[in-house]
Amino acid sequence: MKRLENKVALITGAANGMGEAEARLFAEHGASLVITDRDISKLNKLAEELTASGTKVLALEHDVSQEAEWIKVADSADKAFGKVDILINNAGIVSLEGVEATTIDLWDKIIAVNQTGTWLGMKHTIPLMRKAGKGSIVNIASVYALIGSGTSAAYQASKGAVRVLSKTAAMEYANQNIRVNSIYPGTILTPMVAAAVSDEALKGIVSKIPMGRAGSSLEVAWGALYLASDESSYVTGAELVIDGGWVVP
Repeated sequence: MKRLENKVALITGAANGMGEAEARLFAEHGASLVITDRDISKLNKLAEELTASGTKVLALEHDVSQEAEWIKVADSADKAFGKVDILINNAGIVSLEGVEATTIDLWDKIIAVNQTGTWLGMKHTIPLMRKAGKGSIVNIASVYALIGSGTSAAYQASKGAVRVLSKTAAMEYANQNIRVNSIYPGTILTPMVAAAVSDEALKGIVSKIPMGRAGSSLEVAWGALYLASDESSYVTGAELVIDGGWVVP
């Protein structure tokens, strides 16, 4: 059964990692796709592959921190498909610096992409969901929105903001049949994690995970698929933690 038949999904940060896994899985389940990323070369390769398999795909270069670019993305999606049913706010960047080591430039950059980008995505996609009569928004946060780490001050602040932003948006749009939920990945083996965390540090993190391993992008994508589909039609404002048991109270 194709769980996203006749739906249009907009996925940011889709060139690799969790965004790529979501795009591939959603295509398998019948969705048409608007995929965006700053890495347009890699994004186009993914689009070509998915198109060859029969999926309708629109690939767009996109800096999620810029409102003008969101306006262009929403307009392009509208012209190509006439609606958006699903938004996956996946694009994000990470830094490990603590409070004192974080510069104002780094703070502004992390907040702009992770926090402002998520808000802008909802702001400019929700009107297209109204055209569809309903919609599902999935904001990708982090377990670092739920716990402290002693590092990653700007990253944790941005993901904590995404958590509460998702909840207030869920309340605002529930009566319009637009659902807003959030996912909290733990340690997931993505290119972003590989670039930010040394092998030794990764071993230390994994040693704290009850399941004894890091997760895969596909395991997060399966959670996003549930929240994007009509199977979760009575679910909004929910927090789906996908972390191998790391933050179980």
